[in-house]
Formats: sequence, structure tokens, C-alpha cells
Amino acid sequence: MGPPPLLHGFNPTLLLVLNLAGTFVFGLSGGMAGVRGRLDIFGVVVLAVVVGIAGGTIRDLLIGIPPQTFRDWRYLAVAAGAGGLASVAHPAIARRQPAIDTLDAAGLGLFCVTGAALGLAHRLGVLDCTILGTVTGIGGGIIRDLLLGQVPAVLQGGLYATPALIGAAIVTVGARMGEHGVLLPVLAAAVCFALRLVAMRYDLRMPVAADLSLSGRGGGRRRRSRARPPQ
Repeated sequence: MGPPPLLHGFNPTLLLVLNLAGTFVFGLSGGMAGVRGRLDIFGVVVLAVVVGIAGGTIRDLLIGIPPQTFRDWRYLAVAAGAGGLASVAHPAIARRQPAIDTLDAAGLGLFCVTGAALGLAHRLGVLDCTILGTVTGIGGGIIRDLLLGQVPAVLQGGLYATPALIGAAIVTVGARMGEHGVLLPVLAAAVCFALRLVAMRYDLRMPVAADLSLSGRGGGRRRRSRARPPQ
């Protein structure tokens, strides 16, 4: 299957390589999460595969097409290989975590663009395509945290879903306005990548809902209750 129309300006082999690279990096992050969760080797590999392919699988199921990750064995092989590598080389990988985080941000930018482009190829609406692009980028991380019994990091941590949402929106809105050149996907992926890097560099986060109050007194009550000495 060739690339979606919005991505026809790109070499199909290059797109495949980039997608496999993104799958590997996401799989590596899933494998490392499994190592930290003290899973056995099989569990680490399974978690790596889930994280590597879950976003694209959810996207394809929402569109109503057979998941591409199951039609091409290379996706499963690359994700499983990332899990195996995490199992045996996790100390060395942990020492290079900043580089892994940077590659993860690049994968997020790539996947949010390809997800939105596939939605456009199936003539879905602007909101649908934007959601598809976002899900493609963050779906694996959500499933990873749920399997580990945690609240998904994208719902409580640093900015992760928001850059993917913005990147997917740029692709979708630009295409609807008639922009179909190769510049649009590159710009959208670059914006997502840059926003994620800035968020990591300066520890930017969305406001915590429990700290917000229209009256301005909710957070104060919580702070005062913490400051009260034990009785």
C-alpha cells in the first residue's frame, strides 16, 4: 500500500524506514518501562510491541481498515527487537535517556502527521483526522501505562499529547485549505517535535485541574490543609 495522497511527494521507501524507526524508538520506550516495572523478558518484549504498534493499530481500526502493522511483519519484528534490546542492554540505554527522549519526540511528530494524512486519504472530517493523528502518536503510551497499572502519563505529565494534537491539526487544516505540497507535513512534524523538545527542556506542563478554581480559593484550601499540623 502506497503512502496517503498528502505524502505522495515523499519516497515510499523513506517513509517506511521512518515509520519503522519510529516504531523501534516507541518500542524501546515501552521495553524500558517494562524493565522499570520489573517484568520478565517476555513481558518486556510484549510491552515493547504494544507500545510500538498500538497507535497505528488503533488508528486503522477506527478508520475501519486491516491494521497495517499486522500486514507487514517488519513492524512486529522491529518492535520485538526493541524489547529484546531493552531487556539485555537497559543499563546502557538508561544512560542515553536524553537521546532516546529526543528520538521519541521525533517519532511523535512523524506519527501524528502520518495518522492525520491517512484520515485525510479516507475523506474523514477535520476533527476526525486531528484525533486520528493524535491517537497514532500517543496511543502506545496510553496502553503501556494501563498495562502497568498506572494513570497514563499523557493525562498527568509534561506536554506530550498537545504537541501531537497541534501537529495533526496543522496537517488537517492546511490540507483542507488546499495545501498539498511536501512542505505541510514537514512543517507539522517539525512543530510537534519542537514543542515536545521545549516542553522537556523547560518542564512545561498543563495546569492540574485540582489546583484550579473559578473562585480562586480551591488551591488555597488544599495548600492550607497540607500546612495544618497533624493532630
